[in-house]
Amino acid sequence: MHSKRIVLMYISEVSGHHNATLAIEKAVKLLDPCAEISNINAFNYTNPVAEKIVNSIYMGIIKVAPGIWDYLYDNPRIVKSLEAAKRNVHKTNSPKLKSLFDRLKPDAVVCTQAFPCGMVADFKKTYASNLPLIAVLTDYVPHSYWIYDAVDCYITPSEDVSSRLIKKGVPSGKVKSLGIPFDPKFNDPLDRSGIFQKLKLSSDLPTVLIMGGGQGLGPIKKIVKSLEKIDKDLQEIVVTGTNSKLYNSLRRKIRKYKKKILVFGYTQNINELMYISDIVISKPGGVTTSEVLAKAKPMIIVNPLPGQEANNTAYLTQKRAALKVEDPGEINYVIEDLLENPDKLSRLRDAAKRISKPNASMDIARLLLKNCDV
Repeated sequence: MHSKRIVLMYISEVSGHHNATLAIEKAVKLLDPCAEISNINAFNYTNPVAEKIVNSIYMGIIKVAPGIWDYLYDNPRIVKSLEAAKRNVHKTNSPKLKSLFDRLKPDAVVCTQAFPCGMVADFKKTYASNLPLIAVLTDYVPHSYWIYDAVDCYITPSEDVSSRLIKKGVPSGKVKSLGIPFDPKFNDPLDRSGIFQKLKLSSDLPTVLIMGGGQGLGPIKKIVKSLEKIDKDLQEIVVTGTNSKLYNSLRRKIRKYKKKILVFGYTQNINELMYISDIVISKPGGVTTSEVLAKAKPMIIVNPLPGQEANNTAYLTQKRAALKVEDPGEINYVIEDLLENPDKLSRLRDAAKRISKPNASMDIARLLLKNCDV
């Protein structure tokens, strides 16, 4: 019997969708080193030129006119109006996928974003294929672009999301609430004092981690400026991702700040930074959120973007596992209140732990290896 062959598909290199496929790949390899994994940027594979254009348009909308994205995101009228265009795109892409799958001969295809999921679903119908297709949702509210009859299994972040999918018409037998996959290393035991020593930070001071996702988005400079107003001594770790402009700007200003601040660009040790932090201020991307919940860290969300971020925020605040702050210039009041009231921090930690799924990646990997025909 051959080793399991699994194709993982995402879009955009610096994204939670890609991090999710990398997490699944790592988990599968930990369980079965002989498994053959192909991790593919589906948009780049089928439409390399269009990928650059679409990514550029998306980033422009998010930065300049987020209200437009709010209107477009999961709008039933937009979903319906795009059906014909979507069918044409899928029709064009299906022969490319056939060539890919004929070459790789996968036992299953796993998609962490709706676009490749739709492409593979259409491929299955076009070629009457029974290739198992698994959709892994990485946000806490499912949108309509995920719904396809040809999907064999939906892996959701939570029981709430599973219920919503079922209400949208997905058969309950196709839905499994295993969580959002993240790097299994977040569950590894760490040396707290050793990390503080390595980073030259004090283990006696409150530590605040500030992140803006892989691309370093959000009002990070305003947050840092606001924290300067806090009388209580604390230290900050800022992660700017691929945003070199923000990284350089903060590095130039570090000496002007009263607080101890460490600035990182795109880094691979978020698990360590999160582990030693008392509070995490971050964009509520699905993978980042699942990491924060698994670490049971109090989370503060500032001015989330419309669409999936707003939906994730609504879920987290409803579950009392995060706090939402509208004005980044006033986040100092929230941090001060939390540091002066340990019971509030404790309640946030407990809520995070209740809804966390720390074993998501390994559970998904077990499902794939045990029964690729789901």
